[in-house]
Amino acid sequence: MKIKQLSIFLENRKGRMRKALDVLEKGQVSIRALSLADTSDFGILRLIVPEPEGTKKLLEDHDFIVKTGKVVAVRMEDEPGSLGKILGILDENDINLSYLYAFVAKEDMAIVLLHPENIEEGIGALERGGADLISAQEIYEL
Repeated sequence: MKIKQLSIFLENRKGRMRKALDVLEKGQVSIRALSLADTSDFGILRLIVPEPEGTKKLLEDHDFIVKTGKVVAVRMEDEPGSLGKILGILDENDINLSYLYAFVAKEDMAIVLLHPENIEEGIGALERGGADLISAQEIYEL
């Protein structure tokens, strides 16, 4: 249930994110989900893509610094309170999140990507709590 995520480190200057996205476009890379966090000096562009290892190489070949990590994907209804239920499972099990991001996959379904401090404990708690964890393949096929 772990999904590979790419973290691309970008200088916080005009055009740098666009350059990364241009490289992905030219490489015919489809982005399934993304998140951008920034500071005054740099940003971290997090991506879920169907071919993470090939995409990592493509970006590194264009002088980007890229790290691979893991996140957990949970399917939930696209309605008020759904995210709170997922976070409640983690809270009840004393599991802290480093970050999360989400997207609406279909009219009535959303996906939240979670990065718990301990991914194995996070997966276990979510499974015990009845969360609908989904595989990387399912994300890629959306």
